[in-house]
Amino acid sequence: MERFIAIVNPAAGGGRAAGLAGPKLAELRRQGLAIDVIASSSPGHATQLAREAYAQGYRRFLAVGGDGTVNEIINGLFSDGAPQRRVALGFLPFGTGNSFLRDFTKDGVAHSVGALLAGRTKAIDLLRLTHANGDTYSFNFISLGFTADVGAITNRLFKPFGHRGYLLGVLVKVVQLHRRSFALRSDGEKEWDERRALFLTFNNSQYAGGTMQIAPDANPFDGLIEFVRWGPIGRLDLLRNLPRLYDGSHTQHPLCERKSVRRLEFNVPELVDVMIDGEVLTVKPASLDILPGALDVYI
Repeated sequence: MERFIAIVNPAAGGGRAAGLAGPKLAELRRQGLAIDVIASSSPGHATQLAREAYAQGYRRFLAVGGDGTVNEIINGLFSDGAPQRRVALGFLPFGTGNSFLRDFTKDGVAHSVGALLAGRTKAIDLLRLTHANGDTYSFNFISLGFTADVGAITNRLFKPFGHRGYLLGVLVKVVQLHRRSFALRSDGEKEWDERRALFLTFNNSQYAGGTMQIAPDANPFDGLIEFVRWGPIGRLDLLRNLPRLYDGSHTQHPLCERKSVRRLEFNVPELVDVMIDGEVLTVKPASLDILPGALDVYI
């Protein structure tokens, strides 16, 4: 039986993962899975661990943490482009958001364990953001504007509060509202779209920020990026419509647009905050494309 390498982020979920990981991994071993375990110790460490584990011959990975842990592992595996040997990734979702799995289940841990024990995998797409520092990969979503601003302040101040932390971040950023232009064009368009917007999101799956259904039409198997743009909505209108971010009905607002694309180019002259799978990276984005069926996941 091919062995798994479980990469545990003890800090995930406000430290909750540290106490939950051991018993659940022991349960999986009792059920017959061969699992080796290693723990990350700092932000970015899981990327290094995944890269080293692949070089040592591991092809089955288990992310024990949240969406940020999954993202780090993926970026370790794809650090030199798509791995030469196919890899598969499973989840023990003990993080704050665990947004990706909400497309498939409300009970992330039980669903993930069932998929692991059954050996049930599906090939999902990945997003690839090219920027001045290289390439960064995403399995969930990438965003600019209000959503990235919320992510930055939530990660800095409110992450220990879980889902409520995202709401606190939203409320703070409503008060500090910025509506900016991020010039971009998609799929061979000639003209740059320089309209101001509340946020731009580029989605592989439906949910972001834990329970926000930012892109209800997104599908991680269709080879397309679901692009959602919400125009320069005002504070009062945003406050009235905040609940609609949680059920996906915000896409029916007259200032909201969506379309499915394969590639986008950016003309952003300075460094900006970009939210990638719940974590914030400050970069100068150049382009974004989709890698169809790039990664096998246990779901």
